[in-house]
Amino acid sequence: MSEGVVRILRPDGRLEEGQTAPSLGAEDLIHLYRGMLLNRRVDERMTTLQRQGRIGFYVGSTGEEASVIGSAFALKESDWIIPCYRELGAALLRGFTLFELCCQLFGNAQDAIKGRQMPNHYASAKLRFGSISSPVGTQIPHATGIGLAARLRGQSDLALVYFGDGATSTGDFHAALNFAAVYKAATIFLCRNNQWAISVACQQQTAAESLAIKSTAYGMEGVRVDGNDILGVYEVTRQAACRARSGEGPTLIEAVTYRMGAHSTSDDPRAYRDEKEVAEWKQKDPLHRFKNYLMAEKFWNEEKDQHLEQEIKKEIHTAVTEAEQIGPPDIATMFEDVLDQVPWHLRDQLNEVYESREPDAVEQEI
Repeated sequence: MSEGVVRILRPDGRLEEGQTAPSLGAEDLIHLYRGMLLNRRVDERMTTLQRQGRIGFYVGSTGEEASVIGSAFALKESDWIIPCYRELGAALLRGFTLFELCCQLFGNAQDAIKGRQMPNHYASAKLRFGSISSPVGTQIPHATGIGLAARLRGQSDLALVYFGDGATSTGDFHAALNFAAVYKAATIFLCRNNQWAISVACQQQTAAESLAIKSTAYGMEGVRVDGNDILGVYEVTRQAACRARSGEGPTLIEAVTYRMGAHSTSDDPRAYRDEKEVAEWKQKDPLHRFKNYLMAEKFWNEEKDQHLEQEIKKEIHTAVTEAEQIGPPDIATMFEDVLDQVPWHLRDQLNEVYESREPDAVEQEI
């Protein structure tokens, strides 16, 4: 395991002494910043929608944008992303649109998942972005399987799986990492250590000095990185991807970050954590850190920032307005993509529903 915490950008946005920035051009750097700002503003807007009763549930990632977007940017389009539920930034980076997101949050007729998942549980097969699932840690073995399949087939693909610090206390975490290390699966395990698994502090879950050090027991590479430093996260993930593609096996990355907001819209963190702690971490805000770096390097300025803010606000408003006007999926979609042959009793029940709506309705084809 690598010693210490990898950091390229200090909290004030300046380079750490002796560090050099990754070889990313101005266009890529601004693209990353736009993704972070979009992620932050979407979180704020969707939380408001939930409070207004317009969507049922939302999970934000405020404070964790660098951990997600920096790591996802280090991948190729052919790689798989297996999310937890704070990886909106990775989905948007891959090309998931705000309209698609809003359709899923509203569960309308144009939702690709046909309203079958709870809000904030989006997925996209075409973008190789797996389905979000609420049970803690269950996605980790899936990523091991994808990474193993890639190695066995001699493909250069890999899987990047995200999970929180709470997931490291599950059996799925242990089984997946042990198996991946033994069989050298092309998998990157990225733990967003945001310090809190809902109301359980990280130090209440493990006696280990870090989460990354658990890699030693499994016999895989492990690295601890400042999760609020987007350049540091990008670089350690890029290196892990190179190792995976060359057959050197998996890597466990612990991105040390902080959940600045609530666990979800169903949570009030004031009940279990000190607001002084939150204030201290706000001084390390990844969005402000990266903005300061870009401005110091003359890639960005306040005028461009204000223009981008207005552009993003308009994009979000348009997506919400269009998606909210679309009605729910037809009831018949409950049977689509589920059963090869719909049994007679379900067919009869469906037609009873249609007939109760329209007395003269004819039998529906499903």
